[in-house]
Amino acid sequence: MGRPLALLACTLTSLLVATPGAFANDTRPLVLADVVAAAREHNPRIATARARTRAADAVPAQASAYDDPVVSWEAWNIPESVDVARADNNIFRLSQKIPFPGKRTLAGEVARHEADAVGADADATELDVVADVKRAYWSLWLRHQRLLVFEREKALLERYARLSEQKYALSEVPQPDVLRAQVELTHAINRVTTEGLALDGARAELNALLSRSPDEPLGTPQDPTFPGVRAPLAALVDVAVTHRPEMAAQAAAIAREQTGVRLAEKGYLPDFEVSVGRFINNGTQSGFGAMASMTIPLAYKSKVDAGVSAANARLATAEAERRRVLDAVRRDVQQALVRVRAARLQRDIFTTTHIPQTEQALRVTESAYQTGGVDFLALIDTVRMIESVHLEHIDAESDLGKAWADLERALGTDVPADALETRPHREGLHHE
Repeated sequence: MGRPLALLACTLTSLLVATPGAFANDTRPLVLADVVAAAREHNPRIATARARTRAADAVPAQASAYDDPVVSWEAWNIPESVDVARADNNIFRLSQKIPFPGKRTLAGEVARHEADAVGADADATELDVVADVKRAYWSLWLRHQRLLVFEREKALLERYARLSEQKYALSEVPQPDVLRAQVELTHAINRVTTEGLALDGARAELNALLSRSPDEPLGTPQDPTFPGVRAPLAALVDVAVTHRPEMAAQAAAIAREQTGVRLAEKGYLPDFEVSVGRFINNGTQSGFGAMASMTIPLAYKSKVDAGVSAANARLATAEAERRRVLDAVRRDVQQALVRVRAARLQRDIFTTTHIPQTEQALRVTESAYQTGGVDFLALIDTVRMIESVHLEHIDAESDLGKAWADLERALGTDVPADALETRPHREGLHHE
């Protein structure tokens, strides 16, 4: 074979030994629904958001409660001997501040609406994490499929390398064909190796979202199955407005500010304080005392006016923010729907046209090379073309999965069944 071919053979042997095999036995199916459920249970971002919700849920009871009653003791005219029993008066008093009726109730309502907004934010966080998990899942699926393509290409080039050696031995092809076959095979092995490393990276990304060790095995993601979306944009926007937690958060914010305006207007009304006391008198008859007091808010009416003005400004801000969020929801749904339909169209073109054509071209070119009808360069060009088509097909499948995840995030829920085509469209991947 000659010294150059012997060196190439040694290089190929070392690369084959170095090819990663850690994922070779990791063939357990990885179900997307199971991954999402694990993320909901273990992801720390979701846990943190839920903890904030529980904390906010405890605030309304505190905000609506009266101030703690105060127990006090007073001693008047204590002698220099500090004998409090000989003081003229020992007064034991119990006092309670009482806001004008309705103030603390409104304060509790404000806190309740704030807790609702925090809960909606937690729901949004969960949706964000789930969308990230789905995108990471399809990235992992992409790496598995790319690895299959490169392994198939390596197998083809191994066969063609043996074929070129046989034809060279029979003087049917020149030696450069053999060298070129070995070089192409070396490149294919390199691609298998580097794609295995990329697969490890995709696995680490998904494991991080599941709060697991980066190298913990995950199994093989299932192939995607996505029906078409036939619902018009307006119907999907209506679904999003109903289910998006951001919209619920804005509704809670508006309700909070509306209640805040009513609470600020209560500032024109006085608050009260009452107390009762027991007077223990030295040398005279003991008895009881009582006291009632009232604030005079109109003495500083401008302060209350400013509070009401600020509350109305916060309400206007919340209403404007809701319009902004609604516009963003409409945009998100439209963009996600466009991506889904574009990715599905791209996937279908590869499935129904490009892949069958390139597979047929490979079979024809291989037969022609065996009979001497084409040269080795034509055969290699066909291999590269079919690799490129399969990779683009896989990219389109992965893009469709990620676009579907974005659409579900934009809707705030799964795509409704009545918005889907009645028959799912799924074409298998062709890696044979």
